[in-house]
Amino acid sequence: MFLKRYGFLIAVLIGAAILVGKYLYMQPKFINGEVAPNIETNLISGEAFKLSDLKGSYVLLDFWGSWCGPCRAEFPKLKALHEKYAGKTLKNGAKLEVVSIALETSTKVDRLAKVIEMQGLDWKYHILDPINGSLFDAAIATKLYGVREIPTKYLINPDGYIIGVNLSYEEMSNILEKAL
Repeated sequence: MFLKRYGFLIAVLIGAAILVGKYLYMQPKFINGEVAPNIETNLISGEAFKLSDLKGSYVLLDFWGSWCGPCRAEFPKLKALHEKYAGKTLKNGAKLEVVSIALETSTKVDRLAKVIEMQGLDWKYHILDPINGSLFDAAIATKLYGVREIPTKYLINPDGYIIGVNLSYEEMSNILEKAL
């Protein structure tokens, strides 16, 4: 009798709990004001990379994948942001650096380099972060930042603190305009 009377309500509550749980699970690991974890890896060029070496610059970490339609759809806005601020000196001599972190099932750097060239992503810092199928936890930088979906972006200030997670390009541009 209880299930007949309250079964629908129980099903709705279970569904809501699942949706809330998924939402919380998908949230990035860090929020504004936290210190950005240091990434130490190699760029696709083979050059050693440490995020901490970019301290003193604004850094946009862009987690993406060549197989990700929404990521590729954002490229024009990402390129426009980079072009607008590349080479400009912001407050205290800071620059904007974009660090692209590609989540790929293939570890073929030449394949990724072709995608980067075709898309015109002409900044220096490109990282291949191999994933295992759809398991992002296998990727080092991705796991470090708790990225569960892409595209995901972190904006880091010159002092190494996260000042924005998944901001719109307009919001990022506003922050950088204030830093001019």
